[in-house]
Amino acid sequence: MSLALNIDHSSAVRPAPTMRPSLIGLSKAGLAETLVNHDVVSEKEGRMRASQLWNWLYVNGVTDFERMTNVAKPVRQKLSDTFNLDRPEIVSEQVSVDGTRKWLFRFRDPANPHLPAVEVETVYIPESDRGTLCVSSQVGCTLTCSFCHTGTQKLVRNLTAGEILGQILMARERLGDFPGGSRPDDGGLVPGGETRAITNIVMMGMGEPLYNYENVKQALLIASAGDGMSISKRRITLSTSGVVPYIEPTGREIDVMLAISLHAVRDDLRDVLVPINKKWSLKELLEACKTYPGLSNARRITFEYVMLDGINDSDAEARELVRLLAGIPAKINLIPFNPWPGSNYGTSPSSRIERFADIVNKAGYASPVRTPRGRDIFAACGQLKSESERLSRKDRDALLTL
Repeated sequence: MSLALNIDHSSAVRPAPTMRPSLIGLSKAGLAETLVNHDVVSEKEGRMRASQLWNWLYVNGVTDFERMTNVAKPVRQKLSDTFNLDRPEIVSEQVSVDGTRKWLFRFRDPANPHLPAVEVETVYIPESDRGTLCVSSQVGCTLTCSFCHTGTQKLVRNLTAGEILGQILMARERLGDFPGGSRPDDGGLVPGGETRAITNIVMMGMGEPLYNYENVKQALLIASAGDGMSISKRRITLSTSGVVPYIEPTGREIDVMLAISLHAVRDDLRDVLVPINKKWSLKELLEACKTYPGLSNARRITFEYVMLDGINDSDAEARELVRLLAGIPAKINLIPFNPWPGSNYGTSPSSRIERFADIVNKAGYASPVRTPRGRDIFAACGQLKSESERLSRKDRDALLTL
């Protein structure tokens, strides 16, 4: 019988974190402005050098300025003296029996070296036709959804745009997803001519993305830029528990696919399962979904519904779900509950999930049952949790003031 693999990085030689500011996470215009403001290049030269850097960072995945061969050597030296291209430290890497990979990444803030490092988990899910990276947007979470392990961890701080992108860049490095990179045997190569290991991004890791809107927006616009990482916006999905005021801007300004963590069809139950519902009710949430920019049968909203035994899985609730979503081009993902230590819920039996799905399917909605992935390494939906909760109250308060 195969066992989950834990890859030890403790003996790896890692450079000491620098105190120089990072260039990762800046827009192309932001790169040009930063280079000029730090007297690395002239204003006339800024745009050209920014384009060169952009290509090296996001197309080629370079982390050493000396490898930027089309940049003049004196400029490379100035860049090296002034900035860094650091990626997160890998605290641990686990590989599930099903090929799912989970990394615990550690970030240090070069602008605030006195503050403690923070950690987040990022998950890669290889499938026959795609490779999906589940990315975190916050260290911890404020939502306290009662069925979610991440929700039991207090919010430490938002991740920067660079730290969000750092997860993607580090995962691509580990999977050999940059030009000339080697790839593990189970790296998730997509057949049929697609050579990328990571084809899809889902903002479904730790945190509520829309409570960190500006940094998530910046990161996803860079990830989807055609002359950079070039991940199609149709292959990027942002999941929210229902931060209604930011749903319309997400469609208009970021233009990615939307997923809603629904999980209940009644306000009284959703108030318990997803407490943000007390602030924005089901009616308000669904109204925002109906007016999501670009919504069509080709760009449906995904509604995520975790199946909790005896809580939200009845035939009546399946029929009410269909009624609530009338008029919204939608797909419904039914997610068997993934247990975690201390949870008070059970997973709906397979027969109950199938009956629920049958009712929804007959109403004309696609309702795939999500196959749990990475359960043996606690990488499945709702199971992510970092070690940063061990920070003292003083340290956590210091991070939250940033």
